[in-house]
Amino acid sequence: MSDVQTGTVTTKVPARLDRLPWSRWHWMIIIGLGTVWILDGLEVTIVGNLSAQLAKEGSGLAITQAQVAGTAAALYVAGACFGALFFGWLTDRFGRKKLFIITMVVYLIATAATALSFSAWWFFLFRFLTGFGIGGEYAAINSAIDELIPSRHRGRIDIVINGSYWLGAAGGALLTVPLLNNFAVNVGWRIAFGLGVVLGLSILIVRRHVPESPRWLFIHGRDREAEGLVDDIEERIEYEKGVRLEKPAQSMTIHQRRSIGFGRIAHTLVARYPKRTVLGFSLFIGQAFLYNAITFGYAQILSTFFKIDTNTGYFFAVIAVGNFFGPLLLGPLFDSVGRIPMISGTYILSGLLLLGTAWLFNQGVLTAVTLTACWCVVLFFASAGASAAYLTVSEIFPMETRAMAIAFFYAIGTFVGGIAGPLIFANLVESGRPGDTALAFSIGAILMIAAGLVEVFLGVKAERRSLEDIAEPLSVAAT
Repeated sequence: MSDVQTGTVTTKVPARLDRLPWSRWHWMIIIGLGTVWILDGLEVTIVGNLSAQLAKEGSGLAITQAQVAGTAAALYVAGACFGALFFGWLTDRFGRKKLFIITMVVYLIATAATALSFSAWWFFLFRFLTGFGIGGEYAAINSAIDELIPSRHRGRIDIVINGSYWLGAAGGALLTVPLLNNFAVNVGWRIAFGLGVVLGLSILIVRRHVPESPRWLFIHGRDREAEGLVDDIEERIEYEKGVRLEKPAQSMTIHQRRSIGFGRIAHTLVARYPKRTVLGFSLFIGQAFLYNAITFGYAQILSTFFKIDTNTGYFFAVIAVGNFFGPLLLGPLFDSVGRIPMISGTYILSGLLLLGTAWLFNQGVLTAVTLTACWCVVLFFASAGASAAYLTVSEIFPMETRAMAIAFFYAIGTFVGGIAGPLIFANLVESGRPGDTALAFSIGAILMIAAGLVEVFLGVKAERRSLEDIAEPLSVAAT
């Protein structure tokens, strides 16, 4: 599809958004958009911690624990990959707002259907479709957040929001404990998925008030709407703060387009920014393999090696809460110390710590408690680095390709690490040999370290810079 141009416009919208002081309006953006990662964390950990229960006789599903932790997990991630690509393309073409509403509706329908599963094939199908909706969220939400948050806050906000996955993980893990112990084997897991629907509906209600990205609007020929939207935001903030905002001097001239051809997007990623493309691949493959393999399989480790099946949620909740503090406490440093030292440092350090954990596990000296403690330390750093991977690919490519770039790297990295990871990990753990599980740990660790080294050499200094300064829009007019 070729580019379709509509005119030329000079605008100060990016500079006006970047110079805004923090306000209640920004909090509304975070609540309406950022809370979706809580849903993702909830989904992944509920399934992981319910794997032993779903495999029991009388659950209503003829399914094994390895199929839940392996096949179903891989299908969820496959759905997320395809959803990211499909909805990512639509997000750049039709806007952020339409798509972050549509993708949430897809998630809600698929999750409700999962709760009604009556056979393994139905469960597998709607795990795929749940992932399809969540994958679309990654592209629509990350692009919208980065385009609405001021540049000086973008790093820490983006990292903490992506790290909020762990709040959902903690909630999902704790929810499974009473559901497994106080309800019939064929009822508790259905309620767990139903609670995801309730949370999703709450988010959808708030999300209706989140506006379209003004940056997207002025590039796509809707400059008057973009200017009017920013006028309204400024009026709200001036009233809240009791100040008069100064008009920024910076402006840019744009050739407006109703659509950007897919060929132009691909050429931008591969030919115009090849080093940044390698960087995006590396960061996503490293974190995807580690997180998807371990997140989906941790309950299986506890069950296989430590004979813990109904109270796995307690252990995972400790990991989840501990690892939310990684993005929360380290996030500000990504704006102050800088992207390159923080991203490379968190990746490499978490990889080294994971290698140590693998060695201790193989030696047989770890208990369920001490293994959980090791994972808390590893993921404290890894979670901040993984969150920064989404931040990186959403800010180092031009505005017109942002959602598709997020989708592309998420899909490729997650396909390699997120589908292969759970399948390999589930089979290695199922063998019952500590050496096999230690091998899976080591593979994830090596990939994290390798990604950290790529960041050292190819990382981009994006801290406190406007998105248009980091990557000039494809539509910018020559001066």
